[in-house]
Amino acid sequence: MCPASINIEKQGHIATVTLANPSKRNALDLAGWGKLSYALASLDMDHNLRCVVVRGEGTTAFAAGADISEFPDLRANAGQAKSYGDTVAMALATLQGCRHPTVAMISGACTGGGLEIACSCDLRIAGASARLGIPINQIGNALAPPEMKPTLEIAGPAVVLEMLLEGRLFSADEALQKGLVNRVVADHELAENVYATADRIAAGAPLAAQMTKKTLRRLLNPKPLSEQELIDSYAACDSADYAEGIRAFIANEKPQFKGQ
Repeated sequence: MCPASINIEKQGHIATVTLANPSKRNALDLAGWGKLSYALASLDMDHNLRCVVVRGEGTTAFAAGADISEFPDLRANAGQAKSYGDTVAMALATLQGCRHPTVAMISGACTGGGLEIACSCDLRIAGASARLGIPINQIGNALAPPEMKPTLEIAGPAVVLEMLLEGRLFSADEALQKGLVNRVVADHELAENVYATADRIAAGAPLAAQMTKKTLRRLLNPKPLSEQELIDSYAACDSADYAEGIRAFIANEKPQFKGQ
């Protein structure tokens, strides 16, 4: 067994979450999925953060998904699969629900649960040699609803069906064409591009970014907004950051946001 680890590094207002299991292309075992949930929950509570970058260790893989070598013992039947899937679903939901903007830095293989993780991030930036897909049909399985949902929300039913029914991997350029990633850059420019993106996000007002995420998630729900929800969407206008942003704009200065 090669246990996966989830490593966290913070620099200023930006945190990096690294999926680490390089001998298995950063695949996550069951414990690794649990560690990912815990790590993301802790970052969500850190009010000093303004952006979270999710990446794989090294450059050959973002993550190859779940560690299939443990399936005979831990996911051998429907009952076990549901229990295992609940742990995966918790990690994905925690990532989607993170208050801070999240950026997936995709290099190499981004497959199975790895693509589910990437699609649970707010932005996805891929290196030119990245390969993306969920070839779950090759192990005789179908994707569970909580695991299909993030990719479906990003790419839509036609792309999800093509990916799952054919079981093939998309090149980075094809993934961009199909809406799976936001942009593709040269492999050697990937880290620089991702952290420049994170810096731009961190330079913005964090309360506004959090409200943007909250509003977008709510608008994906077809239920009409209540009057209170509409009122709450303007809450950032009561913040010190809003006053600072207006002041700095009028003074032609760079705003200094404090998340207050």
